[in-house]
Amino acid sequence: MKLVVNMPVFNEEEKLGETIERIKKSFNLPFYSQDGSKITEKLIQIVDDGSSDRSVEIAKAHGVNLIVSYKPNRRLAYAFKQAVENSLANGADIMVNIDADGQFNPNDIPKLLLPILNKQTDISVASRFGEKKAKDIPWIKNFGNRLASNIIGFFLGCKTDDLTCGFRVYSREAMLRLNLVNTHFTYTAETIIDAIGKNLKPIWVPLTVTYYHDRKSKMAKSIYKFVSNSFKVILKAIRDVRPMKFFGWPGLFMISIGLVFFLIFLINYFISFKITPYINYILFSAILIFLGIQLLIFALIADMIKSNRQLTEEQFYQWKKDKYDKK
Repeated sequence: MKLVVNMPVFNEEEKLGETIERIKKSFNLPFYSQDGSKITEKLIQIVDDGSSDRSVEIAKAHGVNLIVSYKPNRRLAYAFKQAVENSLANGADIMVNIDADGQFNPNDIPKLLLPILNKQTDISVASRFGEKKAKDIPWIKNFGNRLASNIIGFFLGCKTDDLTCGFRVYSREAMLRLNLVNTHFTYTAETIIDAIGKNLKPIWVPLTVTYYHDRKSKMAKSIYKFVSNSFKVILKAIRDVRPMKFFGWPGLFMISIGLVFFLIFLINYFISFKITPYINYILFSAILIFLGIQLLIFALIADMIKSNRQLTEEQFYQWKKDKYDKK
């Protein structure tokens, strides 16, 4: 069984060498000769997302096994897509994704690997908001992540935890199944939603994470832009995975409110037998019912599109399986 530990890299020359050495050292943990004995080959991979510093040179100097490098910088989602494709092309059975800046502890990798090796899940994610709280995490990230998790969990009918943590482990099946539509921003929430939609139920593993006070996010150049982009990605992903809920529930809500206003009109009409004073109730009721019916029609159409997309994705899965078949 082959393990690839992947790091997305964008101008990480300051910490990259140290992180690589920490990962190498973690390979000597007793786990790999005990519970992880199935893992017979361990490789380190970096995806250089258009760095302008010495990141690639440092990676080579520290003996990184696999390097994917391209220009210009294309953001995290594209880097993740390249990481998955290169891992599959090199016969990976499991891919670990970990930040290159040393924020996460490589010694925690076995905790994420264990659920995969025990066939409990195809995706395990480090949780910064469960039993163990992240230290010094910015309050906006804490609040935003919890809010998004609750909203997504509500729509998907599945409890979700940490959506944006990049410290994750993917089985080969997950790498073959997941398809990224957005490759211009981040992938973290979208892959969780896609996985749940394909019954690849993720498991969250509580880990202690410490935020550096001087750490600058490579993704969030401004809080407003980060929240705005994340919201659009999440909205599109939920729309595609749960279209009946996304369109149907608001539609039913509008129809229900419309019927309430129509009932109010009827009550007043049978009391006074006058229409004119209550015409606004009829108009408001008609508008809400009309909009509600439209949303229900959208829900049915979107659900049919989802069925067709599932067939296409199954064909794409079979194609990828054949393409990356381990011979």
